[in-house]
Amino acid sequence: MNAQGKLSKIQYLSSFPIDSFAALIGSIICLSFSPIFIRLSEMEMGPNATAFNRFWIAAVAFGLLNNLLNVGHQKQETEPELNKNNLGSEKRLLIADGLLLAMALIAWTWSLTQTSVANSSIMHNMAPIFTILGGWLAFGQLFDRRFLVGMFVAIAGVTLLEVNDLLSLSIGQQLLGDLAALLSAVFFGVHPLIAEQLRTKFNSVTIMTWSSTTSFLLLFPVAAITEEQLFPSSVTGWFSVIALAFVGQMLGVGLWTYCLKKLSSGFASLVGLIVPVLSSLEGWTIFSEPLSFLTLVSFVVILVGMYLAISSRSAIKSPLESTNS
Repeated sequence: MNAQGKLSKIQYLSSFPIDSFAALIGSIICLSFSPIFIRLSEMEMGPNATAFNRFWIAAVAFGLLNNLLNVGHQKQETEPELNKNNLGSEKRLLIADGLLLAMALIAWTWSLTQTSVANSSIMHNMAPIFTILGGWLAFGQLFDRRFLVGMFVAIAGVTLLEVNDLLSLSIGQQLLGDLAALLSAVFFGVHPLIAEQLRTKFNSVTIMTWSSTTSFLLLFPVAAITEEQLFPSSVTGWFSVIALAFVGQMLGVGLWTYCLKKLSSGFASLVGLIVPVLSSLEGWTIFSEPLSFLTLVSFVVILVGMYLAISSRSAIKSPLESTNS
């Protein structure tokens, strides 16, 4: 590497937003515990009821936190209220973010009743492709070759997690379930793009307050119709949904939204692919679930993809992109 290349590398490393990356890592760790709490909750409730409780508890908590934060610095220009000039568009974008999350969860949950966990997981983990494709089509975002290679390496690593189950399936047997899982990947893929745009106007708490509120309002009728039991009936059940709301939603999704101030949505979505590996490790530790050699191999492959993506200039936003964040 010549002197100019070394200087460019040093400048890139010095501009890398460590605080946002630390928030992203914290988010990934918190999100990886979500399947643990979901499993505990679904011992007495269905998946839609679990998701409903997750969102309404998070909405109340985020709403209280948002009010506390606004007491000390009301009407500051860095945290604008919904101003009159952009009232309609800002509200629509905030509501759309919550609708996408709710519809993604509904589609993903339903897919698990129609197809295998292996197929659903593989389709669902295609979300970064739709985030990057959407960023390119809608906002003209560009990603260099190193980043794209890292993305496909990481997706290949996640696919290894399900390869044993996938090989035992009969092709074409669960087409509707596969399509539903793919639809959930589209929703989860578009969600980061909207959150990234909102992050230029609002803090993460405001965004998550609207998002969680919209999600639980949409999920309420779905859960009421499809589930026999809407609320937990035991201490373990309440602990599960409260932990899911605080750890999975507030810390997991909240920190993830926070990091979009300086990190690109495509990069954040790509790093999220490590969640199923961490969940597998936690399942092995907590529930003594078998941990295959392929899980360890996939972990290494995903880390290689992460390294390629992190070392790419497409990982972070330019100063111009994050000026108003």
